[in-house]
Amino acid sequence: MEANYVNLKKRKQITSLSYVRKPVYHVIKRGMDVICSLIALIVLSPLLLITAIAIFIDDPGPVLFKQIRIGKDNKPFKIFKFRSMKRNAEAMKAELMKQNQDQGANFKMDHDPRVTRVGQLIRKTSIDELPQLVNILKGDMAVIGPRPFIEEEQKNLPNDRLLVKPGLSCYWQIGGKNSLPLPEQIELDRKYIREESVFVDAKIVMKTMLLVFTRKNG
Repeated sequence: MEANYVNLKKRKQITSLSYVRKPVYHVIKRGMDVICSLIALIVLSPLLLITAIAIFIDDPGPVLFKQIRIGKDNKPFKIFKFRSMKRNAEAMKAELMKQNQDQGANFKMDHDPRVTRVGQLIRKTSIDELPQLVNILKGDMAVIGPRPFIEEEQKNLPNDRLLVKPGLSCYWQIGGKNSLPLPEQIELDRKYIREESVFVDAKIVMKTMLLVFTRKNG
């Protein structure tokens, strides 16, 4: 995939979003991303270790799930997540596609047989997403931005959502997640890109933390 990478500017694709880059904001955003992700990795290191051990005991094998996603300017990168599914999950996906219940760009179904017991817990609490803090440190992602999809899914989405780095959380993550229809997810991504600012990022971070806390105690 990486060999086939083509910059969006070279592809000359017309987007429906007029994007004005904000250099000062992006310098501040990158600095905050590095600081926040580094502190989070240090503070959460005991939880990360316990989660890794629990995943291995429940279903022996790699504790991390790695997958190529499409990032800023259509550039592929390898995303990290805690493995919440059985090792042969990707092979099982083709058989389950007819049961897809997601209205957005992802595949989703209730009582997915591929999800392990530990996987159910770390998904409910969003712990499975924590390894993406490493992606943020590497510069592939930001704390806040449109969620990254695999190439097959991104082909069905507008390229203007790739004008900024993908994020750990975004507007539609705190406003309904995969229950939102695809057009609403796209519009919320565009809304973020139009409005991006330190204030907007802080607002989404706070709402994300509140949502995660509510799930843990719900």
